[in-house]
Amino acid sequence: MKIKIVKALWGMEGTYADQLSRAAAAGFSGVEAPLPSAERENEFKDLLMLHNLDYIAQVVTSGDHAESFAAQVRRAAGFQPQLIVSHSARDSMPYDQQLQFFESALAVEREVGIPVGHETHRYRAMFTPWTTSALLRDLPELKIAADFSHWCCVCESLLEDQAEHMRLAFERAIHIHARIGYAEGPQVPHPGAPEFAGELKAFEGWWSEIFKHRAESGAEFATVTPEFGPPGYMPTLPFTRQPVSDLWEVNEWMANRIRRTFQEWI
Repeated sequence: MKIKIVKALWGMEGTYADQLSRAAAAGFSGVEAPLPSAERENEFKDLLMLHNLDYIAQVVTSGDHAESFAAQVRRAAGFQPQLIVSHSARDSMPYDQQLQFFESALAVEREVGIPVGHETHRYRAMFTPWTTSALLRDLPELKIAADFSHWCCVCESLLEDQAEHMRLAFERAIHIHARIGYAEGPQVPHPGAPEFAGELKAFEGWWSEIFKHRAESGAEFATVTPEFGPPGYMPTLPFTRQPVSDLWEVNEWMANRIRRTFQEWI
């Protein structure tokens, strides 16, 4: 199995041409981003081909969540993405409605033939380890995009008491968002800061378990996207809103850390 490290376009500046050129030059195997507008679709596809980049498509459901998901995933299929990451349903939906949504989502996934990882994200159905675990037990085909920073924030911990739910999450994860969270928030100021060494160690342990499961399942690759976000998500200095870290450097640091830590799979 090989690890593929993907560049998130979230927070990047410049045109698509600028962003994809920079991602390719930095050695990323692909990019992860929402679907471009219809007017930019051909340009985006051409740039992916020009730079030989894989694409991980992001979709976000709203309104009638099942219809929203189906429409976006069917359109995403036209880009021939490596996989699709979805912000799915709502945390406030009753469980039976969540099940109906994910049953419908699995039917669409089978229709298009592209793997979908439903992101473990606040505000969404998979916002806690236990709600996600219940869905995964009831729907054996369901898969996740693992962003455990949200769970740390929601649970106000490094999930020490969630081992049973975490084991199931490791088994069903097909993609990782490599952002380090902590008990009080979804993003540390910088993952290399010594005061967050404990958080870094915990996250790398979780990612290692996912990589092992991917390898044991016979997967050809595992995808991981360093996904530290821009100011608003990134902490800022009071009164100035100046970011405490450089977004490109933080994600580059995380990518290089993954290359070193998991070099046997790079």
